[in-house]
Amino acid sequence: MARAQIRFLLASSCLAGAALTAPGCATAPKPQASHVPYEHGEFIQEGLASWYGPGFHGRKTASGEKYDQRDLTCAHRKLPFGTKLKVTNLRNGQELIVTVNDRGPFVRNRIVDVSHEAAKQLDFLHDGTAPVRLERMTSAQPPQPLEVMNAAAVDPE
Repeated sequence: MARAQIRFLLASSCLAGAALTAPGCATAPKPQASHVPYEHGEFIQEGLASWYGPGFHGRKTASGEKYDQRDLTCAHRKLPFGTKLKVTNLRNGQELIVTVNDRGPFVRNRIVDVSHEAAKQLDFLHDGTAPVRLERMTSAQPPQPLEVMNAAAVDPE
């Protein structure tokens, strides 16, 4: 059989396979997290976080930066690079601000991958995952340390 015929048969079988599998796309899993669309300013999302570290340290992220597991960064599927997110561990109330610089997570049912350092500060390093709330920090919010913001929330003077 000539090479051109083989290529045509392979292409035809791939197209037929794609046509057979296309209806399966309609049964994609529904998102686990609730959120307000980020295009409209506010963004809140809750779901499961995981962390990544040593195996990726020094490698290039999707934003082009080198991944440093000691930085407070994260991977999110859709938020723009450079977005600041307040991450709250819903098990213990620990919170911190991270910057989106990568894409992911690529594991089903997870909404964010945080750096090794972020997982350490959020106190879920040993567990591997934790339920979290993500809140987009807007430019209208003052760039204060979380301790100052938390103190203001407790003592409204």
